[in-house]
Amino acid sequence: MSKRMKICINTGGGDAPGLNAVIEAVTMAAYNRQWEVYGIKCGYAGLLNTDDIINLTPEKVDGIASIGGTILGTTNKGNPFDMPICNAAGEWETRDLSDRVMENFRRLRFDALVAVGGDGSLDIAHRFAAKGMPVIGVPKTIDNDMGGTVITFGFDTAVSIATEAIDRLHSTAKSHDRVMVVEVMGRDAGFIALNSGISGNADVILIPEIPFDIDKVCDKLMDNELHGRKYAIVVAAEGALPKGGDVVTKSICEPGRQHVVLGGIAEYVANEISQRTGKDTRSMVLGHLQRGGSPTTFDRLLSLRFGAAAVRAIELGKFDHMVALHSPDIALVPLEEALGIKKRVRADGDTVLTARDLGISFGD
Repeated sequence: MSKRMKICINTGGGDAPGLNAVIEAVTMAAYNRQWEVYGIKCGYAGLLNTDDIINLTPEKVDGIASIGGTILGTTNKGNPFDMPICNAAGEWETRDLSDRVMENFRRLRFDALVAVGGDGSLDIAHRFAAKGMPVIGVPKTIDNDMGGTVITFGFDTAVSIATEAIDRLHSTAKSHDRVMVVEVMGRDAGFIALNSGISGNADVILIPEIPFDIDKVCDKLMDNELHGRKYAIVVAAEGALPKGGDVVTKSICEPGRQHVVLGGIAEYVANEISQRTGKDTRSMVLGHLQRGGSPTTFDRLLSLRFGAAAVRAIELGKFDHMVALHSPDIALVPLEEALGIKKRVRADGDTVLTARDLGISFGD
């Protein structure tokens, strides 16, 4: 019988299909070892305000693996090392509240934290590990840009949703002889655009790793027309950028800050195509649709495997590590090593070469 432990789990960063499956697996694996397990709400907020901690039991997680989102809530603005605080003068400033998190973690006598998130969330986890917190990371991002693992959960579902949307756009584009430009998520990595674009029979795929020439995009569309195909589908990652240009952004106002986010590449490309070719061109942004809904079977199973492996890692005392898929097995990778890898689409990789062989243009 292993030592009876008291562990906790949180979910951070953007939501992704499969988060609840990880929570279910961690809870059940801990329960079957006669451990206690607690959920920390909204990232690390529950370790700042300990009212936001819930005891997780088999009854509370029963069947949640099939549900999107996260029962614990999440945030991408809750970095305890750089927490925005409104001071007495009504002005916003940032403070380091990490020591308070550590104090509450120890006061509550937790033995380990399972931190579920992308590179930002796992970087925070790694910093807490350096302060003495026993941490196991679980990689999550629909962009699939986390190093150290073949794939992250959430990606397969996002690609499936994007592919279904592209499939549906074919019929309306063909009916009206239109060009449809579809914007999908992908700040620095174009995996969603690439995989959904190929699977959805796109004519052009624009990704951050291959800057595009809008004239070459238009040449591809006009060449299609010469061969009798009067409509087209263009799939663009939100971080795609023209050669010699910058990514398209917009300004967002939030309490305490005004910041710039990606968005608008589809509208930009659609306008350029319309002006240069005269073709009826429309743009569509899939946005957060890619994050929602029930996880695919692949993501559900991967999430359950990751959650169970995280509990086994705690049992082995392998802290400051991340569970990862090294097909066909689940492995443990040091967080520092995983965070040091920036996973991007390889321009000379098999998937890109497949797209080119199929006649898909990258605008280069």
